[in-house]
Amino acid sequence: LGSCLCVGLYFPTRRLCRIAASLGKKGRKHTSIVTALMANALRCLGYKWRSSCSDGMTSEHVVSTVLDSLDGITNPSEKALRIKDEANQFFNDQAYDVAIDLYTKAIELDGAVAVLYGNRSVAYLKKELYGSALEDAATALSLDPGYIKGYYRRATANMALGKFKLALKDYDAVRKARPSDKDAMRKFEECQKIIRRKAFEKAISMDHDRRSVADSINIDAIEVEASYDGPVLEDPLSAEFMVELIRTFKAQKKLHKKYAYKILLEIRRLLGDQPTMVEIDVPPGQKFTICGDVHGQFYDLCNIFDLNGLPSEENPYLFNGDFVDRGSFSVETIFTLFGFRLLYPNHFFMSRGNHESEVMNKMYGFEGEVRSKYTSQMADFFTEIFNYLPLCHLINKKIFVCHGGLFKDDNITLDEIRSTNRDRQPPDEGVMCDLLWSDPQDLPGRSPSKRGVGCQFGPDITEDFCQRNGLDYVIRSHEVKPEGYEIHHGGRCVTVFSAPNYCDTMGNKGAFITIRGDNLRPRFTSFSAVEHPSVRPMAYASSLFGFA
Repeated sequence: LGSCLCVGLYFPTRRLCRIAASLGKKGRKHTSIVTALMANALRCLGYKWRSSCSDGMTSEHVVSTVLDSLDGITNPSEKALRIKDEANQFFNDQAYDVAIDLYTKAIELDGAVAVLYGNRSVAYLKKELYGSALEDAATALSLDPGYIKGYYRRATANMALGKFKLALKDYDAVRKARPSDKDAMRKFEECQKIIRRKAFEKAISMDHDRRSVADSINIDAIEVEASYDGPVLEDPLSAEFMVELIRTFKAQKKLHKKYAYKILLEIRRLLGDQPTMVEIDVPPGQKFTICGDVHGQFYDLCNIFDLNGLPSEENPYLFNGDFVDRGSFSVETIFTLFGFRLLYPNHFFMSRGNHESEVMNKMYGFEGEVRSKYTSQMADFFTEIFNYLPLCHLINKKIFVCHGGLFKDDNITLDEIRSTNRDRQPPDEGVMCDLLWSDPQDLPGRSPSKRGVGCQFGPDITEDFCQRNGLDYVIRSHEVKPEGYEIHHGGRCVTVFSAPNYCDTMGNKGAFITIRGDNLRPRFTSFSAVEHPSVRPMAYASSLFGFA
């Protein structure tokens, strides 16, 4: 283990071992925790360890262990700063849940230190909890108006929430406070460009004759070089083409631009004819598979097909949003999914997630990846195409499937969902927003979302929605889960997340759900991450917004 750490294989491993060593010196009372820490450290390195050692080693246990290691410090302010230092290390190791919990403990000891809120704010940003990030950044600035990082944090959260004018005010404040700061000026100018473009788009949206990106694409004018050795797309798209496409992508080769655009033009036509809520009929005896977020983890997507079979008319699938961003093989992922959507239009389905949006794609890497691997024009075309993805699916009239969750309004019916206009960027409230952003909670009722959009909905909300609409249960995605899935609300709500070891750091499993037409009870299959080429997550993310 020591030799592995010397070459810096996994920073979280090093961190866990250091804390374990510190506690080991304190005596036998910490033996079980030390054992669990070491087991988790070895698991980080890919070793299989007895589950009795590593089970139950949660963020709460790690936080408790860190606090125990500092129990000799009696001054609250000094202890808060030491806890902050530990939290910073976990943040650097990308263990954001632990970092957030530790920053919270530090704030409980000394709530007058702006940097504690500022640091927790950026950890919330990494978790996409924009509402909490916004609140912490505002608190930090109220404690110290000169805390420049607070303006950055608040601006980034507002950018993610689509509140560009509020973000611009904060970037302007930084620019004025630091007139020679080139980074501040770049962020200000980029935000300004977005606001101007949004104003222009709003103006032309009033024109019923607004042009599609498709109108500027001339497939016949794109030549295929003699040196190209990848798959050739003939009409109609075939299963053989898809097998060859996957093989090409696994070899880290590109689909030729001509064929890439051809797929996009066809998928634009297909999706444009779909309703907002697609109804799926699974006949008795047929298996049907529902997958959650895959987030550009192409090699893990291929593993799903290895485990569960390639899509076909006999093996239908639904992928429930967040196909792109974060993972740096998002282009390969989306073309694979779009290819199967075209090949099996009645047996392969795709729902829109909150990451199928312009702002998310700018911040979390997909736009940059498309521009790098293809063209800016193609990136714009993806933005247009994502607007046509259905928002939800209804399986056998009994299972409601959407990316996020349920609604702030008690009276939403399936008919109202059917009539929702989806050909737009996600708004910050309403049916479309809630479908993409909401999360379940254990407590009854509703709570404001930590994400800053959507809501958190309790078991009574789910029960009422199911009863009013004649549903058995709701399937949603949108959240990382240790086993790749979680059952909520007495079985009325299920989360499925299909990106294992999310962002190469979370250590979670992925999962998919299978049902049968005559037995709609969900069956869960969890799976671990597979190896992929050494391209880090977020490799194409914009540094302008602090996510690169």
